[in-house]
Amino acid sequence: METTDRHISLKKKRQKREWKLFGIGMLYLAPALILLLVFLFYPMAKTLYFSFFNVTGGGVTEGFIGLDNYAKLLSSQEFLQSMKATFLFVLYVVPGELIISLFLAIIASEKMKGMGFFRTVFSSTLGVSVAAGATVFLFMFHPSLGAINNLLGMAGIEPIEWLTSSKMALVSIAITTIWMHIGINFIILLGGIQNIPEEMYESAKIDGAGYFSRLFKITIPLLSPVLFFVLIIAVIGSFQTFGQIDLLTSGGPNNSTNLIVYSIYQQAFSYGHFGFASAQAIVLFIVILIVTIIQFQIGERKVHYQ
Repeated sequence: METTDRHISLKKKRQKREWKLFGIGMLYLAPALILLLVFLFYPMAKTLYFSFFNVTGGGVTEGFIGLDNYAKLLSSQEFLQSMKATFLFVLYVVPGELIISLFLAIIASEKMKGMGFFRTVFSSTLGVSVAAGATVFLFMFHPSLGAINNLLGMAGIEPIEWLTSSKMALVSIAITTIWMHIGINFIILLGGIQNIPEEMYESAKIDGAGYFSRLFKITIPLLSPVLFFVLIIAVIGSFQTFGQIDLLTSGGPNNSTNLIVYSIYQQAFSYGHFGFASAQAIVLFIVILIVTIIQFQIGERKVHYQ
């Protein structure tokens, strides 16, 4: 009997200690949880709520309309064009980001004199704001005064309507976005390369492996977890692009650069269609979630974890 009572007493003390540790842990997590609740979970819940209602400019719901906003999306040519432009934009940006950033990271990982200067240059876009970067490209893409068309003119090539042509506007935004994202991707990939043990390269050299053999059999496979991470954030970031579109084209010409995030902004703050914009935001969230899940299902199989 005494043994049983002692066991129950020890169990209660252990549970009390565990609850105390849990309370201390939650106390430390409380600031982050409050921020997430206020700035992430509450807005998401409110957006979902708004998507089922008619919403006035003051954010007041007038009447429950169910799935009408979602039905309007499927029948809206403007929304379908925005989705098409968004997927095209992602296809333009993500491969460009990864290839250029990886190429620069491989070059910068070489042990050569003065390489620190080039590392600084390659990562310099990290310190440039979206507004500043977009403004620079706004002048560079100018049809008559822009540096790019002036260089093309010196080569005997006709000027290109970078921002005023429906065919080139999306490409121009993609070029700007790739340039802006190179810095952060370069730093992440360079850090991944530098974490690969040097002994593996030395062993490969002793076995007679050449530069490209070491690159494709050691560097790329061991860098695959970092590449996978960069791919995920590049795709999500591309879907959420807004600033450069607002500054360079404002969604034009002919809605060719009216990506889904900019369309949400227009519907909500230009036209006052908060319910319709909320439905678009929920659809965008679902699309990003599905794309991310597909990436994990397919891409993670090819990731080589050490």
